[in-house]
Amino acid sequence: MKKIWLSSLGRDQEAVQGIMASLKTYGLEVSGHFWVDDLEKMAWIGPRKELLDSAVALWAILASARDLEDGSVRYGLSMLALAVQAVRGIHFPVVILQVPGGEIAAETLPTPLAGAEVLAITPTLPAARLVAMAHRPAETVFPPYRLDVYAIPRIGQWLEVGPREDEWQGAMLGVSGGAIALHAVGAAGRLPERSVLNYPQQGLKIELGATTFTAWAVQNEMDRSTSYFVKVEGAPDALLFGPYAAGADAEMFVIRLK
Repeated sequence: MKKIWLSSLGRDQEAVQGIMASLKTYGLEVSGHFWVDDLEKMAWIGPRKELLDSAVALWAILASARDLEDGSVRYGLSMLALAVQAVRGIHFPVVILQVPGGEIAAETLPTPLAGAEVLAITPTLPAARLVAMAHRPAETVFPPYRLDVYAIPRIGQWLEVGPREDEWQGAMLGVSGGAIALHAVGAAGRLPERSVLNYPQQGLKIELGATTFTAWAVQNEMDRSTSYFVKVEGAPDALLFGPYAAGADAEMFVIRLK
């Protein structure tokens, strides 16, 4: 049986139970949780394990337009989406079930949710559409970079970036809002216990349009098995990262988190 994971931003238990019961009649098993907006405790990482279950074919987010105006909520959803996409690809299906009260404009969503489909519940659940999405053949597509997140109590919030196929002659990561506290280089897939940094740099200012990023960088060579790890404090509005290039243009990637 196909599964759907449901994140409800509101606390309407009756509405959630109605959705779960309705989809069950279509042969879909629905599990989920009520969203906890607590960035200090990094509560957004909570359902990562459930969303990585290969039996889960769709992530549904029950929300109002007002729910998604909150920068803290947008940031938490973005970080969870990045954690899931690191394993399941950027095309992992996400749908936002919009409850009455304002309209959610898909083009205003943060980058990790840019591919989400917005379906209005007015007043009935678009069950047929959800069934079709859940049974769509899985398509695992990854960008040319690797990006993953870690949220570990007492260790903090870390980002991991690196090349997927090519080699980088170093790496750079910047934040707009928030702050960088530490950085390291090590084997991909786990936080390093120790690290040797080649020509580390801190506090680099990068202007991109009207946005200013504060970046840290290293010149360690990286391939698909090596990553750059950066500890981030706070809740940045956006990330900028890519290969390090002194005095030359390099392709940089920008992720809006709010």
